[in-house]
Amino acid sequence: MPDRPTQILEAAARLIARRGVRGLRVEEVSAEAGVSTALIYYHFKDRAGLLRRTLEFISRRAVRYTDAALEASDDPRTQLTEMLLLELQDTPQVRENSAAWGELRATAVFDPDLRELLAAATREWIDDLAHLIRQAQAQAVDTVDRPGRETDAYDAAERLTALVEGLSERWLSGTTSLQRAHELLRGAIEAEL
Repeated sequence: MPDRPTQILEAAARLIARRGVRGLRVEEVSAEAGVSTALIYYHFKDRAGLLRRTLEFISRRAVRYTDAALEASDDPRTQLTEMLLLELQDTPQVRENSAAWGELRATAVFDPDLRELLAAATREWIDDLAHLIRQAQAQAVDTVDRPGRETDAYDAAERLTALVEGLSERWLSGTTSLQRAHELLRGAIEAEL
């Protein structure tokens, strides 16, 4: 069984994924987690603190399931592709994470504090992908007689993360299939590299 703060964060992520952030009340989170509201205030101080920590929790959880791509291969291009595809998988945890991330992103439009946290988490994700893109580009130059396409790795990573977020929303809302989302993502990776 997870510790109390983790139990609370899991409950908050579930509620955000299902109902959004704007109407989220600490009392609902306490009922979902099976803990007292006082315990939530003890660990997170206020609703804003709970939202910040939930965003961090969701980001860490995503890193745990996408890092499997780094262990599966030594090839940076394969690692990049698999890491992004793992953001679009039909598992309860990924669905919940993706839906909650989208809800937090939508709320950040009106919440400057949340906006900064979201921007920092997004920059970290982009930096990680840019590193893999640079490695893949360097490898392409080393293995091909002609120079590789000179793409700014950070810009490519930013485009790919934006695409993953958009494809995730379309997949979760049923406007595109998971298979089609994977096809589009693979094509974009090919175009970027």
